[in-house]
Amino acid sequence: MRFRSDPAQIRGSIAPVVSPFTADGGPDLDGLRALIRWQLDGGSHGISLGGSTGEPSAQSTQERATAIRAAAEQIGDRVPFVPGTGSAKLDETLQLTAVAEEAGADAVLIITPYYARPTQEGLFSWYSTVAREFPGLPVIAYNVPSRTAVDIAPETVARLRRAHDNIVGVKETTKDFEHFSRVLHVAGRDTLVWSGIELLCLPLLALGGAGFVSATANLAPGAVARMYEHWEAGEFDKARELHFGLHPVTDVIFTETNPAAAKWVLAQAGLIGSGFVRPPLVPLTEPGQRRVRELLRQGAAVLEGPVARVAAATAASALPGPHESKEP
Repeated sequence: MRFRSDPAQIRGSIAPVVSPFTADGGPDLDGLRALIRWQLDGGSHGISLGGSTGEPSAQSTQERATAIRAAAEQIGDRVPFVPGTGSAKLDETLQLTAVAEEAGADAVLIITPYYARPTQEGLFSWYSTVAREFPGLPVIAYNVPSRTAVDIAPETVARLRRAHDNIVGVKETTKDFEHFSRVLHVAGRDTLVWSGIELLCLPLLALGGAGFVSATANLAPGAVARMYEHWEAGEFDKARELHFGLHPVTDVIFTETNPAAAKWVLAQAGLIGSGFVRPPLVPLTEPGQRRVRELLRQGAAVLEGPVARVAAATAASALPGPHESKEP
């Protein structure tokens, strides 16, 4: 929890790791630990889990709590740990946040309560309850209206920040880039804002954003981390090259509903034992697999390690044989 006292250190690429399951759908904690080691080796600046990429709504509270404890132990304070502890139910949110606080999390990511579609006053009350219950724990609101059907207004973020010292920022997963700017304008430019939209990760840094929580880091942790580092070093052309180089890898993630494609690639790479996703999701379909292979080939330049080997094998299989020709 060495970053808890100074959440402004939680910057850069915070990788939202998938939740590995066994082939029969059970939790795979060894797979989770392996993914975290791979992220740390790849240079990710922090680790998150339990966000949309982690299939939280398909897991029991106990499964999520066990994963938080296992991740915290594996990370061992080397980088910031920011687990998602939100739920559609307040009691579950408080229970999981207590687990994260005890496990040593540096901050918690609290999704807006989904399905109920609360008003802005309801959102203010919801986040205020969490903040009051855990006054020593940094709280990050997680705004993802495409999944929750509710949007945290910039003015509500500002009101929460004025009311609670430990509400430090927001993860914005909205394609409305104007919204990013308005949050920083009305809530204060010391508000920590992370992008959850992959193709807005680099643009947010120009506004003073803290970094990003990008699902693309599951497949290209090194490139996503370096994009932030190049920007911070003033190497803007290099940062932009990575931004555009990551386009096809980002398209892999969203070939079908996230995280089906990411899990399929990670399983092909031998980083997890199974690409299983829990219902109502289904594993990557055969047409999806063909599309993913082509996108990996296109994005090969920014891939490393086992995922790069999957891309290389795909490219090799697409080459004509010694007696074949690409010409019709």
